[in-house]
Amino acid sequence: MSIKKLKTYANPWKPQSSKSIYDNPWLSLHEDEVINPGGGISHYGKVHFKNLAIGIIPIDENGNTWLVGQYRYVPDCYSWEIPMGGGPLNIHPLDSAKRELKEETGLSATHWQELMQLHTSNSVTNERGLVYIAKGLTEGKTEFEETEDLKIEKLPLEEAFERVMAGEITDAVSVAGLLKIKLLNL
Repeated sequence: MSIKKLKTYANPWKPQSSKSIYDNPWLSLHEDEVINPGGGISHYGKVHFKNLAIGIIPIDENGNTWLVGQYRYVPDCYSWEIPMGGGPLNIHPLDSAKRELKEETGLSATHWQELMQLHTSNSVTNERGLVYIAKGLTEGKTEFEETEDLKIEKLPLEEAFERVMAGEITDAVSVAGLLKIKLLNL
């Protein structure tokens, strides 16, 4: 599977200059001076992500799924999410999805389906995300990264939908993926 290109339209924004503000292995921040669609000069902060956001919704033969919980530093709150992580741009997204599922839940899957693609916050970042459905699951050992202090919960998929609707799951990739599965009756 490959990332699908969206239909393109003429860009009314005219970049004039770009200044690097910050750079690390995961992202860079630039301030661009642009001529905006109305003809005025604007300054625009732009976050460039160096990985894809890869989310996975594992579903077993009994209709259960797995969520991971962790304290998220930036929003300063605990978050329940589908298993997810960064997929390097030079690696096939499905390979990254398989790695993330194993790392965070210990699960391996024999059947994979791309569910959706999305932009996570397209007013300030170019980050793209993909969500996969994983089936034909086999349980194994987790392989957490040093920065991960995860709790894993197996629950009925329907309960995950209910948590989205109750506002208990707020991560954008998780909400979008879980609601799409619900709407498609998968």
